[in-house]
Amino acid sequence: MEDPAVTAPAATRPDSFIPPLAGRVQAGAFEQTDGYAVFRRHGTQDWLLIHTVSGRGRFGTSRGELAAEPGQSTLLRPGTPHDYGVEPRLRRWEIVFAHFHPRPEWLPLLNWPEPAPGVGRIHAVGEFERRIAEELRQTATFSLSGRQRHELFAMNRLESALLWCDTQNPRARRVDVRVLRAIEYVDQHVADPLDLAALARIARLSVSRFAHLFTATLGTSPQQYVETQRLTLACQLLTLTTRPVAAVAREVGYPDPLYFSARFKRRTGMSPTRYRARHDADQDRPALPPEIGARDDCRGQDSA
Repeated sequence: MEDPAVTAPAATRPDSFIPPLAGRVQAGAFEQTDGYAVFRRHGTQDWLLIHTVSGRGRFGTSRGELAAEPGQSTLLRPGTPHDYGVEPRLRRWEIVFAHFHPRPEWLPLLNWPEPAPGVGRIHAVGEFERRIAEELRQTATFSLSGRQRHELFAMNRLESALLWCDTQNPRARRVDVRVLRAIEYVDQHVADPLDLAALARIARLSVSRFAHLFTATLGTSPQQYVETQRLTLACQLLTLTTRPVAAVAREVGYPDPLYFSARFKRRTGMSPTRYRARHDADQDRPALPPEIGARDDCRGQDSA
């Protein structure tokens, strides 16, 4: 493979690396040293995601050269000329990568900031970077596997990697790692006492700072988020099980069934008993149009 830094202009060099023939996804992980370089005059017909784990790489673009630092993910759109390789001074570049054809619903996840036409860039640190790298490693593992439906497994892990990238996308709503800790704790301990002070301790912030940051990030207060998660789970239990209302209340974090019923009715417009009865009746008649059925969603009429 030719070094893109040689004297021949990029526009006149022959392609130095033939694009892989990817089905849904083709992924890998490796470490390269000085001299590794790729140039493709016409790019590829698929998307290419390259995540830098360690070392340093370089991307040549129409607007100059971009460094590829640890924690940075670079996304090349189809048809974008490729000119990348190991940064000559550091001489080492560890990457995980994926060539892929996205599912239609992924397209919003690919709307990254572009420092150059066709070249997207996301920078993640700490827990977010570790999760992105791990999901891409698993994508590579499944991509190369001989197990049944390995491509579908790989696509699922790649989707997870893109979702973690999206949490750090400035064009989307970025999630602070301290808010993420609280969200994950609520989702895993929904029946536990979850007052504001407890969640602030999980996030390692003062109560006032945590409440402000959480609300600014998700557009809802911590208390409202907790109640929404509890009542959403309650809706599932009421419709999918025959447990008594009091048992459902305890399972979603409401020791007092009367208080649970009051909160449930305020959110859905009906008592838990009526909600269950209506759902049971709905099973015996044709489905309502989506715009009508959606009115009884457990995420409800207000956010008390």
